[in-house]
Amino acid sequence: MSSNPAGSTTEPTTADLDARRAARRYPDRPIVAVLAVVLRGEKALIVQRAQQPNAGRWGFPGGVLELGETVAEGAMRELREETGIAAEAAGWLDVHDAVSRDPEGRVQFHYVLIAVRGIWQSGEGEPADDAAACAWVSRGDIVAGRYPTFRTLLPLFDRALAAARSR
Repeated sequence: MSSNPAGSTTEPTTADLDARRAARRYPDRPIVAVLAVVLRGEKALIVQRAQQPNAGRWGFPGGVLELGETVAEGAMRELREETGIAAEAAGWLDVHDAVSRDPEGRVQFHYVLIAVRGIWQSGEGEPADDAAACAWVSRGDIVAGRYPTFRTLLPLFDRALAAARSR
């Protein structure tokens, strides 16, 4: 959702979303994005991407950091927008570069992804915004290949588990 100058909240149109995605292709600098890594017991919340890039793949909820918001605020906002889940930010887990190049070698996308650990507060998870589906999954579900994920997902899952166990 976005806010207009009058302060009311409006849903972005398909044209707005397409324009945002187009502006992220062939960027002149990296784009800062945030991920929310939220556990409930021994399970983590993951979402299936509805849009390109990576439509159909599963990962942690997240998106582009907005001007004026902190990394923690952005991660928790993206979590709410994509799943309806509320969590409290509890520090960052990792920073990862996601760079993809076209056949000519030009940088097509470059995101700096900052993974933030969230402590679940409420909600079961309903897909919305950029999420086609969401699920609470165990480490075993990921290892068994039940969800096509990103190679960075399991190490982040493990870091979140270790952090939760050390509390």
